[in-house]
Amino acid sequence: MSRLGYAYLHASLGLTAFEPRRPALVKPVSKLVENADHLAVPVAVVERMELDQGGTLAHLLFALKHEGTNLAILMEALTHLPEEALVAAMTRTPGSVFVRKACYLWEAANSRTLDAAPAAKGAMVDLFDPARYVTMEGERHPKWRVHFNGLGSLRYCATVERTDAVEKALASELIERIHRYTDDVGTAVRDRALEWAYLDETRSSFAIERETPSEEKQRAFVALLHSAHKKRDISEDYLVQLQTTAVTNPLDCAVGFRAQQNYLQGPLRGAPGVTYVPPPPALSGELMDELMAFINRAPAALDPLVVGAVASFGFVFVHPFMDGNGRLSRFLVHYALCQSGRMDNGLILPVSIAMKAHEADYLSTLQIFSVPARERWRVGWIGEDEYDLHYEGSAGHELYRYWDATPAVEFCYRMADQALEVNLRENTEFILRYDRVVREVERRYDLRGSDLATLVTSALTQNGIVSKRRRDQFADRVPAAVFDLIEEASKAALAPTE
Repeated sequence: MSRLGYAYLHASLGLTAFEPRRPALVKPVSKLVENADHLAVPVAVVERMELDQGGTLAHLLFALKHEGTNLAILMEALTHLPEEALVAAMTRTPGSVFVRKACYLWEAANSRTLDAAPAAKGAMVDLFDPARYVTMEGERHPKWRVHFNGLGSLRYCATVERTDAVEKALASELIERIHRYTDDVGTAVRDRALEWAYLDETRSSFAIERETPSEEKQRAFVALLHSAHKKRDISEDYLVQLQTTAVTNPLDCAVGFRAQQNYLQGPLRGAPGVTYVPPPPALSGELMDELMAFINRAPAALDPLVVGAVASFGFVFVHPFMDGNGRLSRFLVHYALCQSGRMDNGLILPVSIAMKAHEADYLSTLQIFSVPARERWRVGWIGEDEYDLHYEGSAGHELYRYWDATPAVEFCYRMADQALEVNLRENTEFILRYDRVVREVERRYDLRGSDLATLVTSALTQNGIVSKRRRDQFADRVPAAVFDLIEEASKAALAPTE
């Protein structure tokens, strides 16, 4: 036997949940060793825990003890475990932390109670180890003395491991840095920088979907972003209103969550072109109820960007509308930040600009979930845009209910950091340079405001040069000396400061 714990359960029971990212493997080591791609387990542990002869329950308890809490595998595996096995384990060790956790999850997975089991003993125990996972206060189950402290509920729960990248992000004081930066630049420059940020955030979010919004749609989406600051719970009706604002084709406006199966289509023809299939419509509505409950409860209890990442990626994986899901998913990042109460009214972090600049990274993060999820569907091509979509995963749809949000949180923090340190800073610096050049020109010449704005903007975006085309365009109303002055002042403004 080489595979242990979750890897053993997955292989021996033929589970359809995603395989564990770090399988437990028997290795020639003297103690348990956490490696980047596996958990090395010595033979002595296998023998002590009787994993070579203990079967499903022994491996499940090993996994709970040494590999963390993988709800997707646990909940599917527990549907294969007979009631008698759990009752016998509780009878032998009624105070065992891991047996109590297994019994608690067994009842939820099988929608039945273990009435024959003895009363649990011992102190209340967290289902998720707070030292290993990002957690939040949740329901306490007195029967098994287990505290559910996951990000959601036992019907829908994302997990975020405390990786080095996540720990660094949580300690980065992102929102405090946003406030310090915007306070430093002054109110006038801050307001102009934020005006740009709202507009470019809107354009970038549509651009990710390969769409160009009309002026009317731009204004509506900017207003939508501003509305994230208003205290209002997420609901189906509210999301429908937002979806109507987000889509460009009026025929795609929704009246509620989807009632039909949808899918994402890539460039290939036929079944291979279907790149992702979201959960079936009935399950979609159920998962959205759970996700909305999490979004409404979590911003005050968790780091808001963790909430934003879970909300954003969780929403796009459920794909509750036929169109507009991507734009709404990115709006939910803003919503979580604003609803935390820690962002001053009006502040925005233009994450879609950063995501657009790192589209390949964005797609890779989405594909960590979407690619293996697509493999659980049999897709038959009927013709044109017609497909026969058949889900071949487990009846409990555990892979959609319990997902690893760690990569999503790491990605959103990288994008948020770039949105602040690159995008907002670059635009603010541009405004400061623009003002410097305009003041220098206006001190000596009286020019039409629109002409001056066009020429200065053009020069600052072309390394301080006023192009021949611009000189010819404005030659009839701008003296030649002004072009030279704009170039001189622009190059000085662009010069690095010591």
